[in-house]
Amino acid sequence: MKAVQIHEHGGADALTCEELPISEPGPGQVRIHLRNSALNHLDIWVRNGIPGVPLPIILGSDGAGHICEPGEGVTQFKQDDEVLINPLVFCGECRSCQSGNENLCDKMGILGESTDGTNCEFIVVDEKQVHAKPENISFEEAAAFPLVGQTAYQMLVKRAQIQPGESVLVWGAGSGVGHMAVQIAKAMGCTVIATTGSDKKCAFASELGADLVLNHYEDDLAGQIKQFCGKVDVVFEHVGSATWDTSMKVLNRGGRIVTCGATTGPQISVDLRHIFFKQQSILGSTMGDADSLTQVIKLVEEGKVTPRVDKTFPLEDIAEAHEYLENSEQFGKVVIGI
Repeated sequence: MKAVQIHEHGGADALTCEELPISEPGPGQVRIHLRNSALNHLDIWVRNGIPGVPLPIILGSDGAGHICEPGEGVTQFKQDDEVLINPLVFCGECRSCQSGNENLCDKMGILGESTDGTNCEFIVVDEKQVHAKPENISFEEAAAFPLVGQTAYQMLVKRAQIQPGESVLVWGAGSGVGHMAVQIAKAMGCTVIATTGSDKKCAFASELGADLVLNHYEDDLAGQIKQFCGKVDVVFEHVGSATWDTSMKVLNRGGRIVTCGATTGPQISVDLRHIFFKQQSILGSTMGDADSLTQVIKLVEEGKVTPRVDKTFPLEDIAEAHEYLENSEQFGKVVIGI
């Protein structure tokens, strides 16, 4: 099969498209013939160098295709079923997994980071990682949302516990996780303020349903948010040091900042007096539990959330796709055709 691997960390030239053996499914596993996979910033970070990543490794966390061979004991799926993959790898047996907190599993991993991923023609995964593809979307769209969708749902619904009528600030609404966050917050009845970095991306955020869209490079965010709603109840953070001070400045009493990333750097400062006087919360979140993906799939099936595919590259042009994503040119998701 064709697969994209890295043998060493580096730039886009570290990506190699190779012919590799096709794995056989074991008991409780399925082999999927992938139609599409998708890029995430995680792929860039793994390629550049995350400590502990096993090399060589096939990149890619998201994927959609059809079952080509179910292993012994598989009961939920049969050959030719159209499916998508949960990018999260977990044991299914520990206390966290048994309580529905799979993203707290001590053995938690992510396809394309801790084990071979989806930038390939065929992949073998456990049956518990597989979901039926919603009939109302394409394979491209099905590959575009699992990682960012479950991440955004976990952050907003499970961690921040957003409520109808609350105001939510979403940084970077043009990104994969950001464009999911806008739609999920709107589906939950919230007022959404979205930021992007260009006029075209502002128009994209408005199309997603944001109630107020601001250019984070040009607009007075704190001033315009104050004029629009005073303060926000929840800040959806995935940027880091560059946005943190503004996030704290616009946060309401009893407000929650929930963060899943630090793209611009991890070092921030916090005035503890603000935290306890205003009874604010800072919440960390990584990926999502299995139920978060199930709930996002339901929102997609109901038409309340639509995965947005910006551009599709063939597998052979994976280096060009990485560069496109690194340059922040995308509106939504960058997808790979296999």
